[in-house]
Amino acid sequence: MSTTESSSLYDNLEQMDIKNLLQNINREDKKVAFAVEEQLSQIQALIEQIVPKMEKGGRLFYIGAGTSGRLGILDASECPPTYGVPFDWVVGIIAGGDRAIRKAVENAEDDPNQAWKDIQEFGFNPHDTVVGIAASGTTPYVIGGVKAAKEAGLLTGCITCNLNTPLAAAVEYPIQVVVGPEFVTGSTRMKAGTAQKLVLNMISTTTMIKLGRVKGNKMVDMQLSNKKLVNRGTKMIMESTGLKEEEAHDMLLKYGSVRAAVEAYYEKN
Repeated sequence: MSTTESSSLYDNLEQMDIKNLLQNINREDKKVAFAVEEQLSQIQALIEQIVPKMEKGGRLFYIGAGTSGRLGILDASECPPTYGVPFDWVVGIIAGGDRAIRKAVENAEDDPNQAWKDIQEFGFNPHDTVVGIAASGTTPYVIGGVKAAKEAGLLTGCITCNLNTPLAAAVEYPIQVVVGPEFVTGSTRMKAGTAQKLVLNMISTTTMIKLGRVKGNKMVDMQLSNKKLVNRGTKMIMESTGLKEEEAHDMLLKYGSVRAAVEAYYEKN
């Protein structure tokens, strides 16, 4: 039996009071970061391959089903507003299409040929990377997708929460974060999902930093899509230039990004 399907270390959950339920869930959650830490070298190895490919125009695809697919979409969808990159630099694809984001699509994850078709809707770039996400490591949709991508010459990686899975065997750079049995047996939206999210955070954030989308520790290319972000950008410009708030705000709106505003300021001064 796979680790993700192993019986919970706790039983008679319905008899626990709320305090004990929360303490035990928290006790299990604490194990996740340590499991991710054990995979840092594998995560690093994958990112070291992704960055130069994206510098040459490649894109990063996440493919998954269910919770894993939703997590990939979440990570991908945050890249444009956070780093000001095109929407197709990082792409999340879920088995069953966008309708599966909110509602499970029956048998969608069982087709090993569909993921590659879904990827091909975005065209083909030999510098693309495909990362398969599946807690079990056995999802046909994901395995089929990375196999086809690898056969086409693309860089492939995966994030799974079991050891020695078919998915890990199918890619060049497997990341295997074994977090142990779930608090509710088989509920991989819990520890496994948390582990996948942590790894995705690392992949996208580190990649964007190495692609020059962060300066110092600031999101200088973020989209100014609401008042909060405009205020944040204004403060960044104030810190970088010494301008008063009104001047910094006007510069931000004039040039459209923190980076452009700061560069324009120093060109004039």
